[in-house]
Amino acid sequence: MCNRTSKQLAGFILFWIGIGMIVMLFMPNDFVGILISGGFLLLGYTLYQM
Repeated sequence: MCNRTSKQLAGFILFWIGIGMIVMLFMPNDFVGILISGGFLLLGYTLYQM
């Protein structure tokens, strides 16, 4: 994998982590945020394995 692609992937990941942090600020309940985070982690892992 070339260096530019790695930097672009890291930037993409960091961008969406930041978006997720902003969304979590507006969550009314911590439990709901944990459920959504867990669901997205499971979905991401499943899609990564395909």
